[in-house]
Amino acid sequence: MKGKEKKENAFMKASKSSGPIEPSHTASEIASQPKLWQDTYDSILAKKEQISSFLDKIYKIRNLQIILTGAGTSAFIGEILQHPFYKNTGIPTKAISTTDIVTHPRDFFQQSTPTLLVSFARSGDSPESLATFDLANKLFDEVYHLVITCNTEGKLAEMAMQSKQSFVFFLPDETNDKALAMTSSFTSMTLAGLLISDITNIERNRENVSALILYGKYILDNYAEKLSEIADLKFKRVVFLGAGPLKGTAQESHLKVIELTDGHVFAHYDSFLGFRHGPKAVIDAFTLLVYLFSSDPYVYSYEVDLVKSINSTEDFLYSIGIGQSLTGFKDLELDLTIDPFIATNAKIPDEYFSICSVLPAQIIGFYKSIEVGLTPDSPSKTGGIHRVVQGVTIYPFKTPPIASGR
Repeated sequence: MKGKEKKENAFMKASKSSGPIEPSHTASEIASQPKLWQDTYDSILAKKEQISSFLDKIYKIRNLQIILTGAGTSAFIGEILQHPFYKNTGIPTKAISTTDIVTHPRDFFQQSTPTLLVSFARSGDSPESLATFDLANKLFDEVYHLVITCNTEGKLAEMAMQSKQSFVFFLPDETNDKALAMTSSFTSMTLAGLLISDITNIERNRENVSALILYGKYILDNYAEKLSEIADLKFKRVVFLGAGPLKGTAQESHLKVIELTDGHVFAHYDSFLGFRHGPKAVIDAFTLLVYLFSSDPYVYSYEVDLVKSINSTEDFLYSIGIGQSLTGFKDLELDLTIDPFIATNAKIPDEYFSICSVLPAQIIGFYKSIEVGLTPDSPSKTGGIHRVVQGVTIYPFKTPPIASGR
């Protein structure tokens, strides 16, 4: 009990602080997110004219495509935002990680297709991000860069600022997490990308951002202690399920638990329907299930069906449901419902909800890290995982010669 009180005190102190409290930057970075979402909104609003001026000319280009890219957690931002970008711009949009682009650039970069490459980067120093920027300039006839980053001194920002066909948006300095695991940087960059995808309507989206901030505070104020208790459960596996933009959140959630526990806990993610096709075999008596529910009644009906199926056929340890309003069943150990009326008279879109719905995974990962004897800020005992990836050699890419026909 003494150890548990210590954990709770560390997080609660950090949540009331305006700055990091040693030894846990991770705790304060988790707790600071609602404030940083407001700061991010204000920063984009202040830059609305410059951002619009840059993008409006590009959006008029015929046959333009948008590629959202990043490495690791930053790549998952693209998974969340690829549909919002397409919906808001009407331009074909793909999410492709820099780690895929670097090894197979010709599979993704078609020379004659005009492209807006949107890069997400906490540090902007990852070798794959820099290599992707360089490959895009070499392999496309016409390419433009939008860099969304937390680091004003990163190499990616420096490269982009030297190009007339680039625009760099810097998030508030406080989003540049000091800890190993990306928390506030992930959610703030996701929000920035979402707002920029619909930059014309940023004033109208103020209501969604205000609701998002209240949702985040609600989770931190009402569920942090309960989630710390769940972290004490003896689960060895955790599964995160989500659909649409929430699948990207499930992807980021599973990585947070793996990173913060240094692999002590096995984590998996999937869509609700995809999970039925084989991966459901991962469930055992030591599995924690986390469901990220859509606010769309059509999508939600499929999600409820899966939960009922699992409850009737599988032996698992504990289940959590995260949603804006959960109806249709009472078969969850923790019903983490966010009443939409605490913020607005309507639910926020799933792409906004995807931002705050990662908080439970961050909190569980933080407490589980301590529970297994690690330090959340630097959980990797071997030093194999770093804040900025190391040990990657970037090899020169040579365009293969075009074979001549007979």
